[in-house]
Amino acid sequence: MDADTVDLLVIGGGMAGLSAAARVAAEGGSVVLVEKAERTGGSARFAGFVWTAPTVEELRRVNPDGDPELAAALVDGFAEGVAWIRSLGVECKPPVPVLGFGRGHQLDTNHYLDTCERLIRDRGQDVLTGTPTRTLLTENGVVKGAECLLPDGSARRIEAAWTMLATGGFQGDPRLRAQHLHAQAADIGLRANPHSRGDGLALGRAAGAVFGKKDAGFYGHLMPAGVSLADPARFVDLALYYSEHALLFDTTGERFVDETAGDHLTTMALLERPGARGLLVADARVHREWISASYVEGIPGVDKFQLCHRAGARSAVADSLEDFASMPEEWGFPGATVRDRIEAFNATARAGGATTPGRLLDSRPLDEPPFYVIEAEPAITFAFGGLLIDTGANVLSADGGGVGGGRSTVPGLLAAGADAGGLYRRAYAGGLAPALVFGLAAARTALTETPTAVGH
Repeated sequence: MDADTVDLLVIGGGMAGLSAAARVAAEGGSVVLVEKAERTGGSARFAGFVWTAPTVEELRRVNPDGDPELAAALVDGFAEGVAWIRSLGVECKPPVPVLGFGRGHQLDTNHYLDTCERLIRDRGQDVLTGTPTRTLLTENGVVKGAECLLPDGSARRIEAAWTMLATGGFQGDPRLRAQHLHAQAADIGLRANPHSRGDGLALGRAAGAVFGKKDAGFYGHLMPAGVSLADPARFVDLALYYSEHALLFDTTGERFVDETAGDHLTTMALLERPGARGLLVADARVHREWISASYVEGIPGVDKFQLCHRAGARSAVADSLEDFASMPEEWGFPGATVRDRIEAFNATARAGGATTPGRLLDSRPLDEPPFYVIEAEPAITFAFGGLLIDTGANVLSADGGGVGGGRSTVPGLLAAGADAGGLYRRAYAGGLAPALVFGLAAARTALTETPTAVGH
């Protein structure tokens, strides 16, 4: 086996891993990046915005149960992250609103990811694809690198002062989804790359890392039920973002969530309902204003309903609410009950009363025919639970507190991206931004600090 010693070994070549490795290489450090897929980039290749909340106060408002220190680090580090992207010659367009409370920039993520990889290689550093990691190397409790398997089947021992886990989370593994999210999560759709199957989680926990937070939830979107997501283009094309302005019913015919809080939050709620299936109902106004309109400024609008219908989704257009009573039995929803609930909702909304559940952000009735109906189900992009980290991307240890009441870490071990947990708990304010910010934080730690066996 070959032996190498580098400043930073990065396991995983997505947004977090490539950002960290490129930053270390740009600063003159030595780095090796290993990626088990045949190509770097991971799920970041399917994204197009880097965004988060504009202030710590706003992030705390939408994400009150997340780690406050990580929240502050994310917001404080966001501008530096955008500046780093632009320093590589990658365009970040002017900021626009996202999800009503956030601010972010559209960018060509593929250009950014490929630029990072090229920078690493141009600085004489290694990027190894098709290379899974077998085990971390440890000495006296300090992580010293890893043993990886090259494409030819041979083992390569890579010694490093710092080792970073950035394998993209565990959402690609049905068993881990069921264990950490919900029993029904084993069967939900995956709107992410298939390679993120908990490798970083397993490696980190074997080294003594702590996993959390409990019941953290996940980020995803409602998708048309039963439609294959094998083509990544469907991750965005078929996402039912407009659910925030529609009504969602479970298989008993009841509403169960304030849909206006956000499609990503409704998605988590639907996972816990019978069969994890729902009936999404919109009217002509919602179709006009949201289904066929742009979801985010700068992204052209398309008719989501027609896209889903052409993809084979169970869908229908009802000329009147009375049509719901004749809903086909095989759909598995009590159509007459759904009709009654819509009529009751509309009556209450017209009178200015409080519906149950409430509708905080859009309380208008849905009473303009025709009605657009799609059977929906949750799909996951990444889980919020992961290895807990501090603001320097150091992985926290399962053995408790550190010196002077501080948090103990696993010496030599870093994590970022979806491998890192703690930032969000049943809330969301961007995925690429945390990967970028904490990837750069990991690079800074690797360039400026020396691991020790004492928690810091």
